[in-house]
Amino acid sequence: MRAVLLFMWCLFASPVGAQDSTATPAAADPALEARVMAIAEELRCLVCQNETVAASHAELAVDLRGQIREQLRGGRSQAEILAFMSQRYGDFVLYRPPLKAGTALLWLGPFVLLALGGLLLVRHLRRRAAEPASAEGLSPAELQRAQRLLDEAGGHP
Repeated sequence: MRAVLLFMWCLFASPVGAQDSTATPAAADPALEARVMAIAEELRCLVCQNETVAASHAELAVDLRGQIREQLRGGRSQAEILAFMSQRYGDFVLYRPPLKAGTALLWLGPFVLLALGGLLLVRHLRRRAAEPASAEGLSPAELQRAQRLLDEAGGHP
């Protein structure tokens, strides 16, 4: 068993399958690439949806990084590029979408669900505490037998 566990640990701890969390830079200019990656960190990959455009290796993410690079070369600011991406792909592309009617569920939904879950838990616990312990589901014969066993054991006054 130890040998199996050791093998499993070596297999999963090995850096063979490890990947870098960000995509490789494509620009020769390190300053430009740093700006591209800073903007790409603010955008959600529309294919992966749980990664930033900077971290994703999906074709769309690569294309979006290229588009960011071209817009930076064209003189656009970070705010202008984020506004362009939001206009083109919707607010979902932004990792921090603005709070407005269309995105209120994204911002408030987790808190509403947490509060609702807490209220349901409190309600359940109060209801459970208010219920007396009962012998539901037992027939009269089973109740008599249980009482007799308790009496014989000396557990009932």
